[in-house]
Amino acid sequence: MKLSKIALAVSLLGVFSCTAFAQESARLSSVKAFADTVIDKAGDKYHSNVPLLADGVDPRTGKQMEWVFPDGKTAVLSNFSAQQNLMRVLVGLSNLTGDAKYKKRAEDNVRYYFQHYQDKSGLLLWGGHRFIDLKTLEPQGPSEKEMVHELKNAYPWYDLMFAVDKPATARFIRAFWNAHVYDWKILETSRHGEYGKEMGKLWASHFEQQPPFFATKGLSFLNAGNDLIYSASLLYQHDGEKGALTWAKRLAEQYVLPRDKKTGLGVYQFTQALKRAETTDDTDTNSKYGDRAQRQFGPEFGPDALEGNMMLKGRTSTLYSENALMQLALAKSLGADGNDIKKWTLDGLKAFAHYAYDEKTNTFRPMLANGTNLSNYTLPRDGYYGKKGTVLKPYPAGNEFLLSYARAWTLAPDAEMWKVARGIAKGQGLGDIGEPGGKNNKLDLNTKNSEPYAIFALIDLWQSTGDKGYLTLADKVADNILATKRLNNFFIDDPQYIYANVDNIAPYALLALEAAMRGKLDAVAPFINGAGFTEGAYLLADGTVRYSTRDDELFMLKPGEQLKPNGKK
Repeated sequence: MKLSKIALAVSLLGVFSCTAFAQESARLSSVKAFADTVIDKAGDKYHSNVPLLADGVDPRTGKQMEWVFPDGKTAVLSNFSAQQNLMRVLVGLSNLTGDAKYKKRAEDNVRYYFQHYQDKSGLLLWGGHRFIDLKTLEPQGPSEKEMVHELKNAYPWYDLMFAVDKPATARFIRAFWNAHVYDWKILETSRHGEYGKEMGKLWASHFEQQPPFFATKGLSFLNAGNDLIYSASLLYQHDGEKGALTWAKRLAEQYVLPRDKKTGLGVYQFTQALKRAETTDDTDTNSKYGDRAQRQFGPEFGPDALEGNMMLKGRTSTLYSENALMQLALAKSLGADGNDIKKWTLDGLKAFAHYAYDEKTNTFRPMLANGTNLSNYTLPRDGYYGKKGTVLKPYPAGNEFLLSYARAWTLAPDAEMWKVARGIAKGQGLGDIGEPGGKNNKLDLNTKNSEPYAIFALIDLWQSTGDKGYLTLADKVADNILATKRLNNFFIDDPQYIYANVDNIAPYALLALEAAMRGKLDAVAPFINGAGFTEGAYLLADGTVRYSTRDDELFMLKPGEQLKPNGKK
């Protein structure tokens, strides 16, 4: 390493030693090795000049992960909606290294996808139930979902897409809304959208505000609403369509208006399922039988027991991690246009902190939005939220929530936000981040924490306080990742897993830390915790069909393990 480079590092990062700078180089080289290996091992092996990539690869053998359909046919899974963190890594890597090949590969992927996999309506053939088979380059999809379009907390990197093909990107976002808004007058949305749908009035549609939790056939899940909100906001930013922002904020507000008036908690849905049939079978959780929370909890907890009001593990991650990070990013990029989004998001995080967080145990309480604590509650009947006899337990406040509260502090310093971040940081082995603003901190530089979310959170704390000690701690977390979550240049959550996910966020976190240490934060896209997925019917080794199988279940398999029946129909 040249002396001039060391001098530059010292001038940028006074408190960092030469050892830390060497570790910085190790971080960057690990991400470069990852990107090179992904391009090589996950690349198309069957055709020439095709930039598409497989979603998963066995780091030991190079075998690309396959989906097994109910009829026994297989496909090499390539779902571009589940590779959007990777795209951000590739471009960020070029920005930091000056090597344009990584950015070019990302751009080529976007361009190829628009050229080959955009349907006549403008929708892309990707998402929860559509992907490309790398062996044939043909779109595939499980028949039981009728090959519908679905995005849930995916957050495609529209900045890159607009840069590559602005008209095609705008066309997709308009088609996305056109397909997923079933009734514009009442803003009835659904996670499932129809391909090939003729374009309607879109932003010129008439709207009439409905009461909270009105009944609809479409299910207004927040994880699907998030992607609609994000896409329309980005369309406004890149194409100046004011109607897009109006409807994005209108949809975001639908999840705010039904919040409990006392607690401010909620909501995961702003509608409830329209009851269209009767059943006495508690195990059949089809939404046509009405709101599933009301069916399972209503007899004991009354009319407040609705799906939208269930503050349970998983739902709260969507509310206070994925939604919060996305909307805080919008609030920052939109400026004054995003002030209402900012307020809604911060108010929600404060309510969750006040009512759900237990600092003593670093856990969140399972709750109803009205404040009812469901900790240690035993389910009296089968249903959507578990089998009879299941006990609802408080769940750990993880690093993803630490990131939400650290990110919130960067936009609006608030003592209660800091208190939660401080408690979670202690609970996650990071030491004491100190009093609000970082005073008197006692960071644990021997931490065993190896979570990428922690790195992103510590970068935010450094940004908001100017205390480089947080970057020193992030550097230790990065060391732990390099020591425990790498295998043959791939990043993998558990080295015993068969397949590595090319969209793993560990290299993203390492690259963001590299950018922070170089004083070039803008070189890497802000992390907003998006992740695509694939779900459908999958043929098990015993010849039975497993419905509602998700790719993340395949990614967690270890040698000798098989997927087990999940009882879903």
